[in-house]
Amino acid sequence: MNSVHDMGGMTCFGAVEPEADEPVFHDDWERRVLALTIATSGLFGSLDKRRHALETLDPVAYLGWSYYERWLARVERSAVQTGLLSAEELAGGVALAPPRTPVSALGPDAVERVIRQGRPANRVTGRQAPRFGAGDRVRARNLNPPGHTRLARYVRGRTGVIDRIHGTHCFPDTSAHDQGENPQPLYSVRFSAQVLWGPAAPAQDHLYIDLWEDYLEADDG
Repeated sequence: MNSVHDMGGMTCFGAVEPEADEPVFHDDWERRVLALTIATSGLFGSLDKRRHALETLDPVAYLGWSYYERWLARVERSAVQTGLLSAEELAGGVALAPPRTPVSALGPDAVERVIRQGRPANRVTGRQAPRFGAGDRVRARNLNPPGHTRLARYVRGRTGVIDRIHGTHCFPDTSAHDQGENPQPLYSVRFSAQVLWGPAAPAQDHLYIDLWEDYLEADDG
């Protein structure tokens, strides 16, 4: 999405400073937010749809919130949008009520599996034959979709090389908006740092990014 939420490649936020001996959770409420996120994942649609919900948060608030504060805001917004809570109930601090339409709940074993393995997006349907092969030169298309996308702005219009093929996976741009999974080949593409950020970048540095086939076109130059 073309918004502040696509922060990759930005240079105005300072260096990333890892926290020494960082705990898994800084406070118990963060643990609860993770539990809420997993427990409600079946209610609020695909991972891509839930990612897009983050992109609809107020940009100023988004930049000021911590990781789990953003997740909590996403759960709250999705609960209202799906009718799980009303805005008035949320403002009044009412606990999450049972959904108004039947849903399949995750059992304890399934929750453990989701936490450790996620929900794989690889598919045996859709486009199985890749258009590109390892070593092919490709250009990331200069697209500006109004909704969700995994095509980072800093690679749009830039030329790279296919490093490997991951197989066929759900396409985020359609999955996020209930337009179908549109499974298609997913590639790891290698870009030179100088191609992305200019001649001042170290010549030996490269960036690898996963890009779907619809994001790419052959580079014949």
